[in-house]
Amino acid sequence: MTLSSSLPLTHDVTTAPALRDHRIPADGLYEGPRILRRLPDGVPERPYERFELVPQGPVIGAEIRGLDLSRPVPSAVRDELNRALLEWKVLFFRGQHLTPDAQRRFARHWGELETNPLLAPGDADDVVRFDKSPGAVPTFENVWHTDVTFRERPALGAVLQLREVPPVGGDTMWADMAAAYDNLPAQVRERIDGASAVHDFLPGFSRFYSPRQLAQFQEQFPPVEHPVVRRHPETGRRMLFVNTSFTTRIVGLDRPESDRLLRLLFQQAHVPEFQVRFRWQAGDVAFWDNRATQHYAVNDYAPHPRVAERVAIAGDRPFG
Repeated sequence: MTLSSSLPLTHDVTTAPALRDHRIPADGLYEGPRILRRLPDGVPERPYERFELVPQGPVIGAEIRGLDLSRPVPSAVRDELNRALLEWKVLFFRGQHLTPDAQRRFARHWGELETNPLLAPGDADDVVRFDKSPGAVPTFENVWHTDVTFRERPALGAVLQLREVPPVGGDTMWADMAAAYDNLPAQVRERIDGASAVHDFLPGFSRFYSPRQLAQFQEQFPPVEHPVVRRHPETGRRMLFVNTSFTTRIVGLDRPESDRLLRLLFQQAHVPEFQVRFRWQAGDVAFWDNRATQHYAVNDYAPHPRVAERVAIAGDRPFG
């Protein structure tokens, strides 16, 4: 007999037997239905006319078919791609095999490209190369994060291409931080709406570099404050905007209280219903909205190499 069939549908609470203490620790992730809104309230579903869009999950991630990103992107296609990016948050393009110049040219349709002196460059200063050959310097993997939130104006988005793919493993995952915010308990949302948090490059990069190497960047990248709940500049949606790599504390709270609240908020990226996972092939491209997502590069492919190149699009200052 199953548990569900053995339990009565109703019971008299006045005669119910006493149960042992069965509380779980506070500030965890709980089972139950999720709120899964892909579009902002009041925005209707619309078809895509200039390419085929294949959803990879209910709220985040879509594969785009029928476009060659090495060719110029007409303004009408760019506008429809932007609508897809806002709706699905990360777009996947199979088998593009772009040159670095073509990758940069595609990304520039969304704005100027930024440089990052903390990461290894590729063929140009605004191309970052992640070469995970045996013995290479480690960089951001196996941690949920949003890129460069330690900047006053974090990146709008990024275009990543895998040039060399391991025979198995090396996937990347993205999480929808609008869904993460929507599913917070009401009392938590009330607590963080209007709050600010400090972001600093040191916690994330201290895993890779020595204090002597990091000290030269302290003046260039001082700590910055961003809203804990960011409002998307194009869709207006509220999104959770803290991450494990760079968010150090919530302004106005003492350290223990801030740490406890941040641990709860960090966990929201771990909910599978808010995620999409992409299995790479060489030449594939991913384009994500860095304002609305976190991502996680899965480090499960050693001793095989994995080589990727990324360009990042300069963004604006977050607001609540």
